[in-house]
Amino acid sequence: MRRLTRTVAATALVAALALVSACSSGSDSSDSGSGDGSKLRKVTYLTSFGNFGRDSYAWVAKDKGFFKEAGFEVDIKPGQGTGGVITTIIGGKADFGPIDLTGGILQLGGDDPKNKEFVAVAAIQQRTMAAIVTTQDKGIASPKDLEGKTIADTQQSVVRNLFPTYAKLAGVDASKVTWVNGQAQELIGTLAAGKVDGIGQFVVGAPTVRAVTKKEPVLLPYSDVMTDLYGNALITSKKLAKEEPETVKRFTAALLKGLEYSLANPKEAGEILAKNVDAANPQAAAAELELMAAYVRSSNSGTAIGALDSGRVAKSIAILQGAGALKQNITPDQVVDFSLAPKA
Repeated sequence: MRRLTRTVAATALVAALALVSACSSGSDSSDSGSGDGSKLRKVTYLTSFGNFGRDSYAWVAKDKGFFKEAGFEVDIKPGQGTGGVITTIIGGKADFGPIDLTGGILQLGGDDPKNKEFVAVAAIQQRTMAAIVTTQDKGIASPKDLEGKTIADTQQSVVRNLFPTYAKLAGVDASKVTWVNGQAQELIGTLAAGKVDGIGQFVVGAPTVRAVTKKEPVLLPYSDVMTDLYGNALITSKKLAKEEPETVKRFTAALLKGLEYSLANPKEAGEILAKNVDAANPQAAAAELELMAAYVRSSNSGTAIGALDSGRVAKSIAILQGAGALKQNITPDQVVDFSLAPKA
């Protein structure tokens, strides 16, 4: 009888503990994402442009556990440029991704109302990295040399969409430059094969261009004629920013932690990218990050990584307005949610 009593008591205790555990598990399974072991919030993140070294910080944030600590399970997918990232996020197929902020301003200042339901929440680069990249054998040494040449890029890339403004300010007849379509991961190979004279790229892509083409790259940075423009900025949908501001803040902080770690440890970041992306070149990825550091960190050492300044965004808008690139007037608050962005 005593043995039976002990058995019943033990069974009751196990059942009680299981009930407590189940209740505890249920209370932790919310999407609050506190990073304390509760259920992780699933998020889809797009890179800016393929899977190059310049975007490796997202893989670093995932590999080092920064996303998990913030309460997120992140699926990283390759983006296809500013327009593609915007369209995918607005369409609800992704939650976050970096775009060139100037390209975002062009979208917001355009006529299509469908392309306006996004907002920037952090800067990735404090200066634009947009550029046209070619190789020494193509005979392109200055913007004027682009006339009569063929350039490849994705249809929605900021390099391509910003080109008319760049051409106007650089004294180039844009009608004499031919653009052809290409996919992000194939552009450098297209240049290496001699099918085009140049490609839309970021300036940090030079090491990868050199590695693939086996030739010395020549860069025409847009920042040479358009000063004070931001580079990439992290965006999300206006809906998510409005309904879940704390979620946006936590994700942004985790991503920027990955960015800062990558700049401090470019070799390791390149290796992490190569571990996750088969075609990645770890040495070229590390070199891209080393070049990108100067664009991420503001010349003002007191400015936090990721900070966005209303005055600078207003200057970017004014530059585009002056070039006739905006069909509608917009304000900095339409571009950036400053309540969610790191302070300048």
